[in-house]
Amino acid sequence: MKKYVSFALVIVLSIALLTACSGSDSTPASGGVLSSFTTTDLDGNAIDQSILADAKLTMVNVWATYCSPCLSEMPDLAALADEVAADGVQIIGMVSDVLAMGGGTDPDTVALAQDIAAQTGADYLHIVPSEDLYSLMNQITAVPTTFFVDANGAQVGSVYLGARDHDQWAAIIAETLELVQQ
Repeated sequence: MKKYVSFALVIVLSIALLTACSGSDSTPASGGVLSSFTTTDLDGNAIDQSILADAKLTMVNVWATYCSPCLSEMPDLAALADEVAADGVQIIGMVSDVLAMGGGTDPDTVALAQDIAAQTGADYLHIVPSEDLYSLMNQITAVPTTFFVDANGAQVGSVYLGARDHDQWAAIIAETLELVQQ
């Protein structure tokens, strides 16, 4: 019974994320999950949706510093980031637990996230959720959660809950990239 409830919850959450984050207009530029935002990376550099423009597909991996499965998949994601770059695919991490209670970011957790990224070899871009991303973050109920967007920030394919290994992510990236190239 517990297995069926968990499966049903995954389905409901995936549908909710897909329907809440996708625009009702069919044009890619019509407001997707990441079509318009400003934030910073872990080093405090300004980031906006233009980081998506040069990639055919962006994999967004939402993770937390306390999440063992998140950390265990980061070396595989780092290897994949290098492997798929030539295909126009990029990987971005979004650190879910760096927000402070009163707003802003917690400098200690940001430093921890920087250390984790360095220790795991995850040298791809990691961003901090800003106010522009709060509605998206409110839909994330488990970490890691991974989704894909096109160059305009519109969601492509499915939402994935839980960690995967290198080969599993490579297959998912290949399948999702085909959706963008159609």
